[in-house]
Amino acid sequence: MPGTNNRVNRQIRAREVRVISGDGEQLGIMSIEEALRKADEQGLDLVEVAAVSRPPVCRIMDYGKFKYSQKKKQKGTRQASQQMKEVKLRPKTEEHDYQVKLKHITRFLTEGHKVKITVRFRGREMAHKDIGLEMLNRISKDAGDLAVIAAPPLMEGRLLQMVLAPSPRALVIKRAKDEERAKLREQQALARKARADRGEPPLEEKEEEPEEEEEDLDEDDDDEEDDEEDDKEGAKE
Repeated sequence: MPGTNNRVNRQIRAREVRVISGDGEQLGIMSIEEALRKADEQGLDLVEVAAVSRPPVCRIMDYGKFKYSQKKKQKGTRQASQQMKEVKLRPKTEEHDYQVKLKHITRFLTEGHKVKITVRFRGREMAHKDIGLEMLNRISKDAGDLAVIAAPPLMEGRLLQMVLAPSPRALVIKRAKDEERAKLREQQALARKARADRGEPPLEEKEEEPEEEEEDLDEDDDDEEDDEEDDKEGAKE
């Protein structure tokens, strides 16, 4: 489907375009003037949906109505699509590991998700809570204009936690990525249909790579053992 920033009507620069009707029928290649005339006869717009194709592909549609429905849909699904991701650290997280975690955090934010950052203290580390607080403050600073603080640092037991939410700039980046993916899917669908119309066999499609499961980014997988060690240390003291 087209995005909300496509060239429309006289904004289209190509001399010739491949035209698709509103119901998906291929109308063929024609001059831009003829395509505009067909759209005008139906009281609709000519929208460029695949600018990189040769010639560019255009669809006849009510662009104003489409933009309104897209904005309404985005507003209604924004909260539903947002997830809470979690990144876990230790007070002694090394610089390399810190940078890896920061990269995950910024990626989650530009995907439109909130991120809960947890610093877990163990045993005598509880005496240095200031180190964890400095780490969270650094993360907030390094995330820059991609993040806003949704929940400030709060200590609960051995856990120091803070929640970051995507900033307006992060959401703009997300929308741009979403529109780019939608355009790519549209172009691929048109290419498949064009090959089918020419009687050519379909190209072998690459399987989409599964998303990395990095939501639970803990540095240790032995939390239960750590808790037992903490309890033993507390008993000795």
